[in-house]
Amino acid sequence: MTQPSGNHGIINNGTISMRDFVAAGRDATIYNVERARPETARQEASIGVVTVLAEEAAAIRHVLGLHPAPDGTPGIDLGTVHAAGRPATVAAARSLAQGQDAAAATVARLRACYHPAVFILAGIAGAIHPDVRVGDVVVATRVISYDLRKETPAGVIRRGGELQAPAMATHAMGHFFTAHGGDPAGLHDWDGPQAFRVHYGPIGSGNAVIADERSAIRAWLRDYNDKILAIDMEAAGYAAACHDDPDGHPPPWIIIRGISDDASRRKDDEHHQSAAINAARTLRELLPYLPLPPEHS
Repeated sequence: MTQPSGNHGIINNGTISMRDFVAAGRDATIYNVERARPETARQEASIGVVTVLAEEAAAIRHVLGLHPAPDGTPGIDLGTVHAAGRPATVAAARSLAQGQDAAAATVARLRACYHPAVFILAGIAGAIHPDVRVGDVVVATRVISYDLRKETPAGVIRRGGELQAPAMATHAMGHFFTAHGGDPAGLHDWDGPQAFRVHYGPIGSGNAVIADERSAIRAWLRDYNDKILAIDMEAAGYAAACHDDPDGHPPPWIIIRGISDDASRRKDDEHHQSAAINAARTLRELLPYLPLPPEHS
């Protein structure tokens, strides 16, 4: 796991070299990101999916019918799905580690190799809102980071930061929830008979695993915005990397988090797989609403 940092900036040095050096945050770990040469560039993808845990990557592969990249690129799954009757190429990459830095590097890798029109962060998270329970899914286009802070003799002063996805992503979510009866929406789990709910709202993110209902971070997030639904370790770095588009046109990005625990002392790994599958199932339901341009459809 990479170390926490107090800065959410992204450094991307290079344009068409074989390797780019990507880092997120102060004193961040440097990741080498393979970038294909122009003459050997891979196909473009409609959708780029970022996962972290093995259960998350397996769920996306299973639900969307993806397969390992035919060129043998490690950690990449590819496939074609249908969104509103249109074929769409999905490129899914599993991050090398937990945390914001690794998530940002994975976004850079997908962008360099496949140029996705839309980015998705899919996987699991902990609920911090009383209306969200284990098994539900949280969809977010707004991230509140809690890492930026000032250490003083009197204690920690958290300053936070926010990122909002481009308007096209927000409109897509509006269309999805309208079509599915409002927020929360009801979907069925992988086995069919048991329903889970899909909620739409902001998510908190930072380089800390929260496993205490009395956590100062939870309290700060609640005071900052009582509508924050869940908390994870990757969304802030992922969102910052999506915004750091070298062409100056950040793509729409969406976060889909299956709820595996309540970020309390009861936190364990029992529901990782089912939560990851529910997140993947939600992504499949979202496909017809994603803002894919004609050249990617």
